[in-house]
Amino acid sequence: MLLTVDVGNTNIKLGVFEDEVLQGTFRMTTKRQRTSDEFGADLCQILAYREIPRDKINAVIVASVVPDIMYAFTNGIQKYLDTRPLIVSAGIKTGISIVTEDPKEIGPDRIVDAVGGYELYGGPVIVIDYGTATTYDLVGPKGTFEAGITAPGIETSLQSLWGGAAMLPSVEIKRPKSILAKETISSMQAGLVYGTIGETEYIVQKIKEASGYVNAKVVATGGLGRMIAEATDRIDVYNAQLSLDGLRLIYNKNKR
Repeated sequence: MLLTVDVGNTNIKLGVFEDEVLQGTFRMTTKRQRTSDEFGADLCQILAYREIPRDKINAVIVASVVPDIMYAFTNGIQKYLDTRPLIVSAGIKTGISIVTEDPKEIGPDRIVDAVGGYELYGGPVIVIDYGTATTYDLVGPKGTFEAGITAPGIETSLQSLWGGAAMLPSVEIKRPKSILAKETISSMQAGLVYGTIGETEYIVQKIKEASGYVNAKVVATGGLGRMIAEATDRIDVYNAQLSLDGLRLIYNKNKR
């Protein structure tokens, strides 16, 4: 079995594949202060709870945007799963070519999403990931990573809003019944959600106009992506496990 791991700034998303079939997914919070034993024990407990024998995990691939935890995390994997993880980094085979000004600036999380979007849905494709940041990445018809746009994520915007304004509370992120809000909580929800919908529609339109890929498929992922995808026809597909599929595809290109 293959364990795929996407280490983000807020959460660590994990998936277990048997061949191409996803057997289970789970999340851990991305804590900076954990030892390798804590990471390893947590992984084993989660696998046991999902009734996935840890001795069945014979391969691991990791993409991370949090370098501070990687030493402890990878050592935890090696000690408790007895497997040396493959790390998504420069020089690894991905099946796409990065043609931006500085390819090294493109984060592994975006590469993984781009691979998943291109391999599963073809190109040209616009991949949107609604995470800590909202990212828009363009992959051309021949598998070239051509451009990327980065905007504040929905939760990041909320934290900035209530953290910087003393009179505003923290609220649940959901689409209110109407954009015509009549009190503080729904007014914040309307601004966050409808603002993100408007941002999505405008940026997708401008990417298509500037690139000439007017028929590019638009694929969304990320925890809050489903809510946005359901509210606009500019998103063609929502795939919650896109990053895990991307990791699986990259592992298959590099396994010996």
